[in-house]
Amino acid sequence: MCNSFNKRFLDEASKNYNDQDHRDEAEVVTHLTFMTKAVKQAIEGLSKNEGGPFGCIIVKDNKIVGRGHNKVTSTNDPTAHAEVVAIRDACKNLNTFQLNDCILYTSCEPCPMCLGAIYWARPQKVYYACNQNDAANIGFDDAFIYKEIALPQNDRTIPFEQIYRSLGLEAFKAWTDKEDKTAY
Repeated sequence: MCNSFNKRFLDEASKNYNDQDHRDEAEVVTHLTFMTKAVKQAIEGLSKNEGGPFGCIIVKDNKIVGRGHNKVTSTNDPTAHAEVVAIRDACKNLNTFQLNDCILYTSCEPCPMCLGAIYWARPQKVYYACNQNDAANIGFDDAFIYKEIALPQNDRTIPFEQIYRSLGLEAFKAWTDKEDKTAY
């Protein structure tokens, strides 16, 4: 038996449940739309022979503010990965060096370099389509970089050696003493 209180409760619960379903559906459509655009960036780069199969877009307030695809081979720049290109584009378009309140959509899980760039840019969230294993399966294996990072400097494939620390500290002292610096 359903009294008026129970009926109101059930009606309200049903309305809230249906509203949540619509929000979830809209969010899925939005994610699909933006991820599709990131993948299209990757395919655009491939069609122009500009680099590997990676694309990225950056979104703020549901508007694309940055785009990029891999341009490593066309620019002879090993840092011209899709995420870095998109971060540079978004920062230029927004006139800022931090991407607070932005969401990054990328066609593949970021490599270690792009991961670092993403953390420096500070977006709100990152969505990716393919993962590290998918990339490795087509010849883009970053596992060795992750292993290198964990090694002591003397054991890395590319030797790292600290020299002239006191000289380098002069720039750090100048930064510390600088009164009109923009901290980040």
